[in-house]
Amino acid sequence: MGDSAKKETPKINFFDGVKAEFKKISWPERQSLFKQSVAVVCVSVVMGLIIALFDMIIKYGINFLTM
Repeated sequence: MGDSAKKETPKINFFDGVKAEFKKISWPERQSLFKQSVAVVCVSVVMGLIIALFDMIIKYGINFLTM
């Protein structure tokens, strides 16, 4: 009981570290961020369509073989 000094909890230390790391981030410009976001959405849609097409082809192929 001789040590009456308050110690910081690990949770506070964690959030202090997170705050310090966020200050180090160099965020992209708004226009660049928009272009990259549009590119990600477009690639995701195209890949989704390709996967759906392959899925339909495989499904019809399996149905053809099992009939």
